[in-house]
Amino acid sequence: MADEFILDIEDLREVAAYAADNAADVLEIFEQSYPADSRPRDALETARTFARGGKRVKALRDAAWAALKAAKEAENAAASQAARAAMCASSAAYLHPLARSTQVRHILGAPAHAARATELAAGDAADVGADYVERAVRRATPGLVEVLRRYPLAPSGGGRVGELLRAIDRRLRSELA
Repeated sequence: MADEFILDIEDLREVAAYAADNAADVLEIFEQSYPADSRPRDALETARTFARGGKRVKALRDAAWAALKAAKEAENAAASQAARAAMCASSAAYLHPLARSTQVRHILGAPAHAARATELAAGDAADVGADYVERAVRRATPGLVEVLRRYPLAPSGGGRVGELLRAIDRRLRSELA
């Protein structure tokens, strides 16, 4: 695997669309606790706009930072994870064509945080997270998997979210071979 490779705008749109779909699954978890805070929804919408053909603009980064701030301010852990999923969706457009394991977080961060949000919303039920991993795997398109395979395996660490990220990564690389 080369250190750098081609990653075109359509690849980035594919990743952003996948991330946005996963973040959308759990946005309600955030909005139930913080109905007046639109930052995660704004991040999700900027990601969807980009995925549908919009330009890769500063608004994507700004929305991602705002969603991260919402996540950090949230006292509800499930809501925080849902906001982080939205942040990952908005930042997916900034996946870099560098063969670094850390770049996998741009591809699979949204479903990993979404899985954790569902676990926490269900009283920290690991089986709910495992069910979400399966959902994320089923949702992945061949194009998304092709982009993922350009990168090394997901990095170690990251606590429970990291475990979920690696589970999604392993499944996508093996199941859709």
